[in-house]
Amino acid sequence: MIQKFDMWITPLNRVTTIHLHLPDNYYESNESYPVMYMFDGHNLFHDEEATFGKSWGLENFLNWYQKPFIIVGIESDHRGSQRLQEYTPYVLSNTFFGSSNGDGALLMEWIIRELKPHIDYHYRTWPQREATGIAGSSMGGLMAMYGVVHHNDVFSKAACLSPSVMICIERLSDELFYNDINPDTRIYWSFGSKELSARNRILSERALQDFQGMLEYRGGRGNVNIVEGGKHNEESWNRESPYYFDFLWN
Repeated sequence: MIQKFDMWITPLNRVTTIHLHLPDNYYESNESYPVMYMFDGHNLFHDEEATFGKSWGLENFLNWYQKPFIIVGIESDHRGSQRLQEYTPYVLSNTFFGSSNGDGALLMEWIIRELKPHIDYHYRTWPQREATGIAGSSMGGLMAMYGVVHHNDVFSKAACLSPSVMICIERLSDELFYNDINPDTRIYWSFGSKELSARNRILSERALQDFQGMLEYRGGRGNVNIVEGGKHNEESWNRESPYYFDFLWN
């Protein structure tokens, strides 16, 4: 079942809508559940709410998946270029999106300090890092990678689908090299074979493979999935759900 409610993002001075998935028998059981925090919450469950008319179809997928989850989908800011600002965790003077003031770091702090405590208090969760993951696509995939590495004490797992890592590849490499990484950390990266130009696609795939090598050198587990025929859209990300859920949670 999907519930929706609004929350105030204190450091960004705006309201967001939370799209919350609960297992269908949530109110009939006494179980506690692992939690996945996911970006672009409006694109996760229902086509009629998705930006481009196609969602990830996560509700249908989770209804038959063998392991029940709570999913916390955080709706992005739809005003102008604000999504790009909120989903970039570093101050950057020059990217192909323009400059960034690093609001993504503030958003991540809010997720950890306000949103997660709210979810853990009001719903039956397993609050430990071992039962807490984060996921997103495109700029949301960049945020998921930043979250699991920069805040590895909170998140143990991340799914980074078509992540926009090329805008800050050096900063992410430094994060992986210098931060404490728990050996139980798992990160799933993916990229579609029909994304970007041939040159940029090769560079992005190499970057993800380098990240995987760095993670595994630190003791974690990584998986890079090059999706044959995959594109940079929700229809392609929809088809990946069994792969990243299996890798992260089994």
